[in-house]
Amino acid sequence: MCLDWLRNSQVASVVANALLYGETVRRFYELRAWVVMPNHVHVIFQPHTELPAIMRWLKGRTGRVANQILGRTGTPFWQNESFDHWIRSAEELEYLIEYVENNPARAGLVEAKEQWRWSRAGWAGVADAAGLTDDKNRSSILPPR
Repeated sequence: MCLDWLRNSQVASVVANALLYGETVRRFYELRAWVVMPNHVHVIFQPHTELPAIMRWLKGRTGRVANQILGRTGTPFWQNESFDHWIRSAEELEYLIEYVENNPARAGLVEAKEQWRWSRAGWAGVADAAGLTDDKNRSSILPPR
C-alpha cells in the first residue's frame, strides 16, 4: 500500500502533524527522529504506551484523512505490518537517527537533510531559523513550509 501517495504535500502534512500531535498532545511517545518519504515513513520514538495502540491510532488517524484527500474509499492506506526494532544502546540510537534524518539526501531528493521539509531535521531547521524551537524535544510550533 501507500505507493507514492506521501508525495502529495497535503498527505505528508497529515502524517507529520499526526506524529507531532502524538508526541505533544497525546503523549504516546517521545520522538527522536522522523521522516516522511514519498513512499514510506521512518519514525524513531521512545514509547510511553503499548506499541500496538500507538500504531493503531497513528495509522487509523492518518489513513482515514489521507484517503479522503486522495478520494480513495474502501482501500487501506497503510500496510498491515510495520517494522519495529528495539534500540539497545546510545550508539545504535545515534546511528539510526542519522540514518533516518539522512534518508532524503541518500535518496537524492535533497542535498542536505535540513532541506527535506517532511522530517525532524527539516522541521527543526525552519524553527531554529525563526527562534521557535523547544530545545528539550526539538518540536516546532511552526507549520510545514
